[in-house]
Amino acid sequence: MSAAPYRPVAFGPYGAEITPLPQGGCLIRASQPLAAYPRRFTEHLLHWASVAPSRTFLAQRERGPLGSSGRAWRRLSYAQAVAQVNALGQALLDLGLSAERPLMLLSGNDIEHALLSLAAMHVGVPVAPISPAYSRLDPQAAKVTQAVALLKPGLVFAADADAYGPTLDRAVPPGTAVLITHGQRPGALRVQELLRTAVTPAVDAAFQRVSADSVAKLLFTSGSTQAPKAVINTHRMLCANQQMYAQCYPFLEEEPPVLVDWLPWHHTAGGNSNFGLVLRNGGTLYIDEGKPTEDGMAETVMNLMEVSPTAIYTVPKGLEMLAHQMAQNTALCERVLANLKLIFAAGAAMPQSVIELVDRLAVQTLGQRIPMTMGLGMTESGPFAVSHHLPGWQQGIIGLPAPGLDLKLAPVGDKLEVRYRGPSITPGYWAQPELTAAAFDDEGFFCSGDAAQWIDAQRPERGLRFDGRIAEDFKLITGTWVNVGQMRARAMAEALPYVHDVVITGDGRDTLGLLVFLAPAAAQLAAADAPHDPRAWAADAGVRAWAQRWLNALASTGTGSSNRVTRALLVPGAPSAAQGEVTDKGSLNQRAVLRARAELVERLYADPPPADVLLAAGEAR
Repeated sequence: MSAAPYRPVAFGPYGAEITPLPQGGCLIRASQPLAAYPRRFTEHLLHWASVAPSRTFLAQRERGPLGSSGRAWRRLSYAQAVAQVNALGQALLDLGLSAERPLMLLSGNDIEHALLSLAAMHVGVPVAPISPAYSRLDPQAAKVTQAVALLKPGLVFAADADAYGPTLDRAVPPGTAVLITHGQRPGALRVQELLRTAVTPAVDAAFQRVSADSVAKLLFTSGSTQAPKAVINTHRMLCANQQMYAQCYPFLEEEPPVLVDWLPWHHTAGGNSNFGLVLRNGGTLYIDEGKPTEDGMAETVMNLMEVSPTAIYTVPKGLEMLAHQMAQNTALCERVLANLKLIFAAGAAMPQSVIELVDRLAVQTLGQRIPMTMGLGMTESGPFAVSHHLPGWQQGIIGLPAPGLDLKLAPVGDKLEVRYRGPSITPGYWAQPELTAAAFDDEGFFCSGDAAQWIDAQRPERGLRFDGRIAEDFKLITGTWVNVGQMRARAMAEALPYVHDVVITGDGRDTLGLLVFLAPAAAQLAAADAPHDPRAWAADAGVRAWAQRWLNALASTGTGSSNRVTRALLVPGAPSAAQGEVTDKGSLNQRAVLRARAELVERLYADPPPADVLLAAGEAR
């Protein structure tokens, strides 16, 4: 497969200027300067409504059970979007929303969510999308309550009044206006009513007052170790970020992009990067209500059987599940690959087996491979910051900084921390000046907490490789640092497809261990008469026999205490999204798991070890 050519796709220049710093580390700048970009994000909407008014901007299935056929696409053109954004913008002004009284959105991706967001930004009102999981999975709605207290919104939108009613009752103060699309809630406004608002010159006047420094969005971080922070996203950030992206991936300007996308809009990857690149380049976004889960894939497959995307931006788990569906469904494989120019992996831990499967399917179907790339970014960077915009991406490679961005590699312990400065970097956190001050170094660089190293120190022009999170790393009791990112990648390399993810343990102890969450494929290892219940797999003799062999092999490759795993515990069941163990992207939050399952960590290190703890070969029980 590695000899097969890639589908021809236009990529931007890949190069950088590298300057060593006196205090260690270096400063990296892209060779290509950043071109001009608009002052306000909704200028893109006005442009395409003028240039291609009838082109579909957004499409969404009619309401109904997910995966059920017969649900037609509801389409919204660019011209229709502008008209409705103007009406909603007037309504928001009439309701007294302003730069100090933002719009909060509790529910997930839909056309009304998009229109309200654009309307708010168009008239200078910050929009704050909140993870639906904060409402749907926590009966106390604690994080929503915290967000409301921090933001003091002038209006709260929840599409389904019935589903979000308990959260609205608990978290939203009396007197705060509530907006819904369907369901019943006494006193609530309805989007359908606001769309009938007569537009006055006040809308354009408000639009003209929006500056590059105006707050466009407030995006909340996960809050795994503390209350969520509201990251300020200015219009300059959003516009500069899209210009950076277009210069690295100019094929987006050659043909309007078509996405079938599920990534949530309260997260920077879905709401800023994916939504933004469609709008900036006059494309079409098909809102996929599926998810990379066993149940959610039916909706995604149905959508992709009708729409051939030009690019796929997803998390590793999403690509893995889609690739396996394509391997079993020739028609789906042909539809997905027909117009596909790029797969962008939004995660550093893409398994090599998935890359190889996608390459094999593409070569069998097209005679060519599809370029797969990735990068590094975060909510505070817009998110696009570092990119490996070249074919031939390999696991963990992140590339070079985007045009217009200064990237500093700063020594922190035995690692190099990635720090950012430029027009796409947040000015800080909403109403939390102490957190803002702590986030920047004395030269104005944002401290990301991510670490990187050169792919090849003798050829730094090749770019950077991800080196884990500094905060995830820990020391053994001997004082030896453990690189959690590298250890997790090693453990997972031989564990797929039977393991969903692992958590590295050993902070303050003398040896490394694993908490292991099994994947559905582990059922293949179980005894024939075993119950089809994930909670039972951890105790199954067949599963445990495989896990023992895996642990032995993993331990045999270790060269010292900081990289040799000696014990493992198979965790019954799946990680809990309600407890914050799973992020909205489907990745595991290592610190949240360690905090929520502290008793399992103690069990893992009990002396003598309980019978359910697996010990590597040669370890005394």
